[in-house]
Amino acid sequence: MISLKENINRRKLILPDLLIAFFNKPLALGAISFPFTPLHLLLVFVLPLVCAFVIYRLLLRGGRKLLFTLKIQDEMKEKIGHWYRLILRLIYLFLIIGLISRLFGAKLFEYWRLFYSALNQPLIKSGDTSISFVTIILTIPVFYLASWAGRISKGMMNQSFLRRIGIDEAKQFSLANLLRYSVMFIVLLIGLSVIGINLSALTVIFGVLGLGLGFGLQNVVANFFAGVVIIITRPIKEGDFIIVEGNEGSVVQIRIISTVINTLMNETIIVPNSQLVSNTVYNNTYDDKSVLIRNDIGVSYRSDVERVVEILETAIISCPFRRKDKAPAVRLKEFGSSSINFAVFTWIKDVHDKYVAHHWINMEIWKACQTKGIEIPFPQLDLHLKDGDNDLPLHRQS
Repeated sequence: MISLKENINRRKLILPDLLIAFFNKPLALGAISFPFTPLHLLLVFVLPLVCAFVIYRLLLRGGRKLLFTLKIQDEMKEKIGHWYRLILRLIYLFLIIGLISRLFGAKLFEYWRLFYSALNQPLIKSGDTSISFVTIILTIPVFYLASWAGRISKGMMNQSFLRRIGIDEAKQFSLANLLRYSVMFIVLLIGLSVIGINLSALTVIFGVLGLGLGFGLQNVVANFFAGVVIIITRPIKEGDFIIVEGNEGSVVQIRIISTVINTLMNETIIVPNSQLVSNTVYNNTYDDKSVLIRNDIGVSYRSDVERVVEILETAIISCPFRRKDKAPAVRLKEFGSSSINFAVFTWIKDVHDKYVAHHWINMEIWKACQTKGIEIPFPQLDLHLKDGDNDLPLHRQS
């Protein structure tokens, strides 16, 4: 009989042997045997890759700190930082390729052919079309190329054609976006044909997928068609100042599924296009960027009303945000409980400046009232005590 102590000692001796055998045995994946062991993989590929990644992060952080200390323009800093990150990433990518080449040695291309043939096995087959992992991977650059071509065509049409022939901004937006998505669609069809996807077979595949995904993609489809409606009918365009569901800001980008809005607090809001079509949208710059703003002020009942109107009109006539072709207007709005309330109406040139203009006008009104001796009252409350309330204790504070 082997004692328990001897059994434990034997296991202690077997475990290191098993680890040594594992790390020194060539790796294999099914019927494919690799020309390296786990130990060789760890020493030649994994450890150098981890060290290179640590150095990459340190260089990236050091470059950011160095750029922060340089006394150059922010735009130049962004450009230098972009190229610095790009160069570091390329170096890291080439290092990975070099480590892989060193790991496989002369048999790199042989294993690459095996790997490619494994990925090229058909996943879906329909007629003459077979879709494999390689086909799916190749669709990534096709979609990227379609997006890039659409963006470039839109920019070229805006800069070289539409602006020269004098088309207004709303029509420029619609035509440029229609061209963009048309180019994207054409490039996408050509790219899919080049990588070996039969477009007629795609209709069958998408038809089958549509049965299962139709209910789940209802919102996406609704947003897609709403985006098409926005592009064609132009209720809003990029650069417009809008209010939708309480969110106020500028339209930064109108995409096919959603619209990006940047608020006055520099918050980015992604609004589904279906909400812009189905809900009420206040477009402050639909036809004209100018807008009428109102400043309220109350003056004392002892004030000369006609003099107050004259002082207020004079105070805001020099507003730098005001439209010169429209004079400001002062109107007596109401007789309040403690003041005579006026409304000052001013046309400003750009709705984006309405809060700045509102502040400027309030400051000028305050200065004018202080200079001209116009009293701005505030609500006051008088408390009267009846003589019969003798039970109410009164305390005098010293």
